[in-house]
Amino acid sequence: MDIKTYMQAVGRNARAASRAMAKADTGAKNRALSAIASAIERDAAQLLAANAQDMVQARADGLEPALLDRLQLTEKTIATMAEGLRQIATLPDPIGNMGDFKYQPSGIQVGKMRVPLGVIGIIYEARPNVTADAAGLCIKSGNATILRGGKEAFHCNQAIARLVQEGLEVAGLPATAVQVVETQNRAAVGELITMTEFVDVIVPRGGKGLIARIAADARVPVIKHLDGICHVYIDDEADPDKAIRISDNAKTHRYSPCNTMETLLVNSNVADVILPPLADIYRSKGVELRGCAATRDILPDAVAATEEDWRTEYLAPILSIRVVDDLDAAIDHINTYGSHHTDAIVTENYTKARRFLREVDSASVMVNASTRFADGFEYGLGAEIGISTDKIHARGPVGLEGLTSEKWIVLGDGQVRN
Repeated sequence: MDIKTYMQAVGRNARAASRAMAKADTGAKNRALSAIASAIERDAAQLLAANAQDMVQARADGLEPALLDRLQLTEKTIATMAEGLRQIATLPDPIGNMGDFKYQPSGIQVGKMRVPLGVIGIIYEARPNVTADAAGLCIKSGNATILRGGKEAFHCNQAIARLVQEGLEVAGLPATAVQVVETQNRAAVGELITMTEFVDVIVPRGGKGLIARIAADARVPVIKHLDGICHVYIDDEADPDKAIRISDNAKTHRYSPCNTMETLLVNSNVADVILPPLADIYRSKGVELRGCAATRDILPDAVAATEEDWRTEYLAPILSIRVVDDLDAAIDHINTYGSHHTDAIVTENYTKARRFLREVDSASVMVNASTRFADGFEYGLGAEIGISTDKIHARGPVGLEGLTSEKWIVLGDGQVRN
């Protein structure tokens, strides 16, 4: 296969399909989403079989546990894929919405209309559910998409792609509105991220190395986050039960997602009360604790944390713990070492909570809740196409609105400019 010729054909098909999707009505898009969800449920056994084929190869290739966890499909995750598509169908269609109209002295009305981005290239590793989630969001937002999944999920991604295209055709929409790249050759990625004539934006999902490479080499604009070094800060005015419950969930609910806590900050006034019972929970779940000197005074079996630990996204049962003097020290640590992804405070003091929300420079900032909620599905977006820690256009979980932009519109009645 000549990769450049193949990818150019994929790009041309996507550009043509994007024009059809931009004018598709809400009913057609929702029918497609419903048909895809039903097809996924109908062919769950085939999807599990394709995933099993991928899992065998991934284990043979020595894929690390965090990626194996992301790759694994179950009956529950398949049901969640279908549920996510149906939830997207119930969401308001943003396309064509007009607002912010203001009369100008000339008599014209100036406002804005929400429109699709066009063609979205999505590059991702391991998670086959991204194929369905991304397709659903792009369909509902009136975009075409080119999906390039990792080789480790090749068979499952192709199986899901066939069901997506089946659902598009059932709704009378072009099957090429969602294309999954049919080659594992890495040169396809290099072509995709430089096809400025066909692709409007790139969304990479995966490890830091992949995203850094895409961001460095792309000629197409990129929506991205590099890593998820997420924090929970337990204030000296926190409810102890809430603090322990939230800190446990933020770390141990799942180790591999980017919204999992990697560093726990504890106010020095409550550290000797909070840390021992919390450490017992972590030890019972096999979590390795790495702490500062003050932490190790309270938890002598903790490993000494290094400067590098504060900058590390473990994606594993390892947790860094630091005892801090006050809220200022916690905010300073987060803004210094964090990745601007998701950070939480546990406190009953409203003023401190407001300061934390205002001063922590992250895409999602939380009060008295687990960082694991930083997710498009949990935010009511139906699903997410990724997390953005950029500050331009989209930030945080990127759902429907993040896949659109606005254009200026003018309504007149014969006015001419003097």
